[in-house]
Amino acid sequence: KSIRKEIIENNKLEAIISMPSGVFKPYAGVSTAIMIFTKTGVGATDKVWFYDMRADGFSLTTQRTPIPEQNDIPDLINRFHNLEGEANRKRTEQSFFVTYDEIRENGYDLSYKCYKEVVHASRFYEEPEDIIARMKERQVKLDAAFAEFQKLLNS
Repeated sequence: KSIRKEIIENNKLEAIISMPSGVFKPYAGVSTAIMIFTKTGVGATDKVWFYDMRADGFSLTTQRTPIPEQNDIPDLINRFHNLEGEANRKRTEQSFFVTYDEIRENGYDLSYKCYKEVVHASRFYEEPEDIIARMKERQVKLDAAFAEFQKLLNS
């Protein structure tokens, strides 16, 4: 915590890039984050850009086989070089900004998941009575088909 506080309070922390666990396999299987900051000695962190890198173009297995269609690195680079376009992103997206004050209030926690908003899709569940009625209808059809099958076998 003291190191994170030092980087935020006395330098300019620009970005945290969260990487999936397995990116450094076979050497390490833990998730990793990259911190991009400029050493100033006097501070200057007003907001930090967070990016959730989900894939790097390779499988996350020990073999690390290429999967070019699953690669966030070009998107990450493009967004990082165009941070002004990131200003209005919501916390539900893959990247977003977090203010210095919010990071300080959260005990200098720099984990992406701490600030990410998760939207749970509402689900519709049928009434149990409707499900039971549908199951009974299907059972009647199954019983009729089974009786027909038995009739064919016995003839």
